[in-house]
Amino acid sequence: MSVAPRTAGAVNLQVPAEPPARHDTAMGARQLAQDWSARAFFGALLAGIAIAANFAGGFYFAALLAVVAVAAAREWHRMVSGPRFALETVFTAVSIAGALAAIIAMPHAWWPFLVLAAGGILAALTSYWRGTSPVWSGGGALYIGLPALCLAILRMDAAHGAWVLIGLLVAVWTADTGAFVWGRILGGPRLVPVLSPNKTWSGFLGGIVLPAAALSLYVVYLGGNGWKAALLGGCLALAGHSGDLFESWVKRRVGRKNSGSLIPGHGGVLDRIDSILFVAPLAAALVFLFGLDPLFGAHP
Repeated sequence: MSVAPRTAGAVNLQVPAEPPARHDTAMGARQLAQDWSARAFFGALLAGIAIAANFAGGFYFAALLAVVAVAAAREWHRMVSGPRFALETVFTAVSIAGALAAIIAMPHAWWPFLVLAAGGILAALTSYWRGTSPVWSGGGALYIGLPALCLAILRMDAAHGAWVLIGLLVAVWTADTGAFVWGRILGGPRLVPVLSPNKTWSGFLGGIVLPAAALSLYVVYLGGNGWKAALLGGCLALAGHSGDLFESWVKRRVGRKNSGSLIPGHGGVLDRIDSILFVAPLAAALVFLFGLDPLFGAHP
């Protein structure tokens, strides 16, 4: 193969590639700092609201759960039913709020769960009539509503319910924080790239070790058994990771990065509560079906 001779006197017009601008790295660092600051600020604000409502009483906590669940239901149906407002959202939101109101008015009753089921059926039928997925639309009432009911029941019926809920929140929040911080700092191999390209094995481990230690310290402070609490913290963290991955799978199916943009630094409401949606039913089952004392002998 012959190469064309270079013409005498020709000027080489090829411009050498410029080195990466230094300000790009600085801008990335500033953006990361802003993201962390927003995440920390709004995370602390939401945590304060949840703790205040928890200690204010079962009614106030259930009211907060209803507000959060309605916002989450809106995001859920925007993902699975389309960006336009869907009637399914009304059925899901009303059934969850109604079930929470019923459990406050009539503690120990089982029919609030039937209210959730009715809302899911109506949402599914409406979705079928509109030509969207009835399974996904109908499942929203259970996916969001069942954990909300479990949290309300734990607050009202578990021994030292307010302190039990604080322990659950400590485990969930430290799991999220451990996964976020360890993943960002240590990096490393991806956990499940097909579902979430940003989650790493280091973040997964950090999201188990930190809640185990945090729940252990919390229970020891209250006077309970720290080793048993550490095991529970690890189990709750695993459930929380599963909830996080499930929501990532749903978002991947519908082509969304975040469920919404309501909470700066976190995304949508579902992005913030995806872990506790799996943790709450597990905790309720352990307490009410298997008789577990989540405070392990502590009497606050």
